[in-house]
This record gives sequence, C-alpha cells and structure tokens, in this order.
Amino acid sequence: MKHILPILTLTTLAAAASAQSAAAAGLSYNRAGVNYNTDAAAGDNGYSVSVESLVGSSNVWVGASADLNAAGEDEVSVGYLFKNVAAGIDATVAVSSNDTYGVILRRSLNEVVAGLEARFVWAQATGSNRQNAYLYELAYNVNSKYQVAVSIADQESAGNETSVSVRYNF
Repeated sequence: MKHILPILTLTTLAAAASAQSAAAAGLSYNRAGVNYNTDAAAGDNGYSVSVESLVGSSNVWVGASADLNAAGEDEVSVGYLFKNVAAGIDATVAVSSNDTYGVILRRSLNEVVAGLEARFVWAQATGSNRQNAYLYELAYNVNSKYQVAVSIADQESAGNETSVSVRYNF
C-alpha cells in the first residue's frame, strides 16, 4: 500500500511524457514532394512538384506547385492553419493564384495504423468558370522524413485525376 503513491506518480509522469512526444510528432506542414498524376479522361499524365511550409513559427501557410508537363498549371497558395479544430483535425483556409479558394482538412490516423493520415480538400474557382473540386488523400509516413501518398481529385468539369506522391518533410 505504501508503494502506490510512487507508482501512480511514475505512471502519471510517463503518460504525460508520452502524450507530449505524440503531440510534438503531429502532422508536418514543412514538406516538398514529387507527384505522378494520371488523368484518364484528358490523357494528361505526367509529373509535378510541390512544396508547402509554415512561415516561421506562425500559422501562416504557403504552398506552391508546378506541373512539369508542356501545358503545366502552376499555382501559389497562401492560407491560415487552424490546428486541432475538432477531433484532431487541422483546417487550413487558403487562396490560390489561379483564382481559387478552399479548405484543407488533415488528420493523423495513428489509432488505425501508426503513420497513417488523411487529407480532404475542397476548392472553388471564382469568376465565369465557377466550379468545385475535391481531393481525397491517404498518406503513410514511412518515417519522420518521408511520406508516400495516393490521392484522387474530382473536378466537376475535368473528371478525376489520380496521383501518387513521395514527400520529404523538412
């Protein structure tokens, strides 16, 4: 009975340390990637590169992507990251250089498989070509530096595009 207090203290400290290290190992927003995209409807298969980062220690998020095909679509985005909005989901509200705005939702799925995460993106183009686009992604963190991902983009007028990505977290 006299050993219960030290055991409870050690258990509490170990749980707190474990929770702190798990929180510190959250989603990475500083990463660069190479993607292979397939668009069966348009026959527009090819590579693209992307990079995203948080500005300093703020929640200001910046991203850029470049399509390496001849008729590439390059884009620069800026947004604000809201961490742990609900149920462990991070939300980013962003605007892009191609007259698009949207919301990015990301969540770690460590309770399913360690290193697994999901991302959902809703974007809407403005102007006369007003349309919605959705992106569904499942990613796996091989380790703290590398991630592989598979995504499907559903664009109202352009059909579906599937991508396989390899990313480096920096």
